[in-house]
Amino acid sequence: MYLITGCSGFIGFNTALKLLKKKIKVVGVDNMNNYYDKSLKIDRLKILKNFKLFKFYKTDISNFNKLKTIFVKNKIKYVLHLAAQAGIRYSLKNPDIYFKYNVLGFYNIIKISSDFKIKHFIFASSSSVYGEQKKFPIKEQFTTDYPIQFYAATKKNNEVIAHSLSKINKLPCTGLRFFTVYGPWGRPDMAFFKFMKNILQKKPIKLYNYGKHYRDFSYIDNVVDAMLNSVKKSYSLKIAGNKKIKKAPFTIYNVGNGKSVSLIKCVQTLESILKIKIKFNRLPLQKGDVIKTFADVSKAKKDLNLKANYNLKHGLTNFVKWYYKYYNIR
Repeated sequence: MYLITGCSGFIGFNTALKLLKKKIKVVGVDNMNNYYDKSLKIDRLKILKNFKLFKFYKTDISNFNKLKTIFVKNKIKYVLHLAAQAGIRYSLKNPDIYFKYNVLGFYNIIKISSDFKIKHFIFASSSSVYGEQKKFPIKEQFTTDYPIQFYAATKKNNEVIAHSLSKINKLPCTGLRFFTVYGPWGRPDMAFFKFMKNILQKKPIKLYNYGKHYRDFSYIDNVVDAMLNSVKKSYSLKIAGNKKIKKAPFTIYNVGNGKSVSLIKCVQTLESILKIKIKFNRLPLQKGDVIKTFADVSKAKKDLNLKANYNLKHGLTNFVKWYYKYYNIR
């Protein structure tokens, strides 16, 4: 049985749905907050509840005792921890919320997972832990000591906690550093969602850093497949500089597309799909933004069979079709 935290979120929903279609039992946990349009989360959850093998708990991961009760009542073997307070810019103004969910909440779920001796703990990290990198593509062994947003700092904190508990308690842990995930059922606070909303309202879209951003876009199906392929694996991280220390059952993967695309290219791709000329405003770099992400995904390709079979036009076409259908746009 799988426990998925954040089951009504973008990645959590798609992961739960894939498992349920394979007739695998899933326990879902989500607090259903209103950080973004709650109706989207409700609709995702409705789909999951159509499966008899799905059990849902509306629970806050910051509540240790309620989380523990879920483990007592269910025979959890694998935990996919995807619940977190998302949003880089939001963390600049509301750091307390990030501490509550991304630090305390993370500790709660991994501590209980360790106490109940689950087989594997997989958790969502983020490309933001790399900070302002100047060398590309970004490899897993690059330093993560200088995050530039509090959100990124909480994700770095998660990795350190997971490594320490995996070492102390022999808990197999895998951290996945996601690079800008997009696709159907995505998050409304992400760029493509915002672009579509403005385009359909005939408003100009905002291009920060004057459109000179570059991102490694990860299509949701590839992300889910790589994550599920990691479940029954456990790895060891060699601790550099001290050969006498035993290895911990812990590893980190970059999960991206292995390509970096400019924001201008994204706009041009949308223009091609929608067959319209898009208006946009070029604005200065926002506080907390990194200019470029570009992942080295060779490790995930080898170990997790990570695919990069969705080019941007293919992925965005699927997203646009879903967007039109979901919002009943003709």
